[in-house]
Amino acid sequence: SDTTAQVINAGKQQGKTILAVGTTSLRALESAWDGTKLCAGTNTTNIFIYPGFTFNVVDALFTNFHTPESTLLMLVSAFAGREVILNAYEEAIRLKYRFFSYGDAMLIL
Repeated sequence: SDTTAQVINAGKQQGKTILAVGTTSLRALESAWDGTKLCAGTNTTNIFIYPGFTFNVVDALFTNFHTPESTLLMLVSAFAGREVILNAYEEAIRLKYRFFSYGDAMLIL
């Protein structure tokens, strides 16, 4: 919505952290970036986020532990860095965290 775009753009200008809850929200927000600001509207996206992607909107991500070799694992690796994610997954396995859609989650700052 226009209000959401205005709030996020103002937050970015003020240096506030923009948190996406879930990878779908992250993809939607990054897709709505026009190069200078977040734009309101309804659209589709074919954005594919993988290591090397430049994030313009989202600063923090709350998401599940995703399946190995998945595009969502690539997305979180792009966001946090491959080594950080691999270390987090090793720790999650060691502590017997649950993975996938109904499992445990992580906050990436």
